[in-house]
Amino acid sequence: MTQMTLELPTSEELRIGLVSISDRASSGAYEDKGIPALREWFAAALASPWRMETRLIPDDRATIEGTLVELCDDLGCHLVLTTGGTGPAPRDVTPEATMAVADKLMPGFGEQMRQISLHFVPTAILSRQVGAIRGKTLILNLPGQPKSIRETLEGVKDEAGRQAVPGIFAAVPYCIDLIGGPYVETHEAVVAAFRPKSARKCAAG
Repeated sequence: MTQMTLELPTSEELRIGLVSISDRASSGAYEDKGIPALREWFAAALASPWRMETRLIPDDRATIEGTLVELCDDLGCHLVLTTGGTGPAPRDVTPEATMAVADKLMPGFGEQMRQISLHFVPTAILSRQVGAIRGKTLILNLPGQPKSIRETLEGVKDEAGRQAVPGIFAAVPYCIDLIGGPYVETHEAVVAAFRPKSARKCAAG
């Protein structure tokens, strides 16, 4: 298992766990692209403090489950994103591992991810991505390709640059609020976080 561990963050920082799941990348057969793409996206999207933990692991259900439990329970990540292993192939077991460690399923995330991807490829219906909550952690299964990761998080824009289909990250900060995490702010040029007026800091303060 390849990993990078950072010093423990303060309570106000968003702790993000990034898990790239691939037999070939974890064995060194090719370079992982999922974690670098996510690191770059979060650097552009988040306006509030954040830190990350990364893991590069094979398509093994026990390993995936153990990694998710570690990031949620031991390291206290508020958000865990996985890439890879969500298709119909025999070694694609990320959704099963996610559901096995989940306290609650959040089916809307998977539905929206497939809706976004269907704007680009008909094979999006083969994706089995899920969203779930374990304790105070939101876990989301993302696609493996950098372009698809960005589209899933940001959504689809029309030719005029207007939002045609919302990305899933618009709902993530408020979900983290509801499960007891830190208040997450975004750069609206990348993705605008949506909250009810009563949940916005300006309304409370």
